Amino acid sequence: MILRTRFAPSPTGLLHLGHAFSALTAWDLARAAGGSCLLRIEDLDGGRSRPEYETALRDDLAWLGLAWPEPVLRQSRNLAAYAAALDRLTALGLVYPCSCTRADIRAATSAPQEGAESLVYPGTCRGRPMAGMRPGDAVRLDTTAALAAAGRLHWTETGPEAPGRHPVDAAALAPLGDVVLARKDIGAAYHLAVVVDDAAQGISHVVRGADLLGATPLHRLLQALLGLPESVWHHHRLIRDAAGRRLAKRDDARALSTLRAEGASPADIRRMVGLAVDL
Repeated sequence: MILRTRFAPSPTGLLHLGHAFSALTAWDLARAAGGSCLLRIEDLDGGRSRPEYETALRDDLAWLGLAWPEPVLRQSRNLAAYAAALDRLTALGLVYPCSCTRADIRAATSAPQEGAESLVYPGTCRGRPMAGMRPGDAVRLDTTAALAAAGRLHWTETGPEAPGRHPVDAAALAPLGDVVLARKDIGAAYHLAVVVDDAAQGISHVVRGADLLGATPLHRLLQALLGLPESVWHHHRLIRDAAGRRLAKRDDARALSTLRAEGASPADIRRMVGLAVDL
């Protein structure tokens, strides 16, 4: 298998050291294996995506010495593929409409208030037919039915966090619950779009941060349900600040454009994130 991976930023802010580490990690793995690394622009969030941020991220990546085949895949132009995938899951009877708000879910689960990431959907709307979908409804995957339909599955990890072959089962999916696959504001949600996009780009190895490790059983499940090729995953460590927090786009002090303006070189960026300079 020829290694083919990707870097998939969202043009919703400036790239920082964490993005540089992810892009360089994917690029280095592809180059070492004689493979290729592609760029994808994840611009489904039309309310936050900005052309100036895309220009900035392309400039930053070029400055780092990374180049990509053109044209790149742009999510906002791939909506028909997401709709087709959702239609397939609908035909299989594996999705349902959901009208619950975050407040509804929080009240139903007595969950703490840290944010949406802490909420696991309790299945309030499970069993509603798609024919009864109303304006404003989200579309959720019936995870229990999906597991039964897919049969026995495993996924492969080559990163440092959990290398090996892992099962896709109820225990692995429990922290996610019945995830949202489509929403009225952005159409396809991340979990559906990323699986469809990786197949469209022929990605053999998904290189991304360890914060997405827990979503991988779901992504392997969606691949199987949609009849898409199986990927290999490689989850890398996260770049954190002095307090141990993952870097965010609002942290301008670590933005690549700021570091460039202060005189940093691409080699300096590699040293800052712990990557070899001479490959």
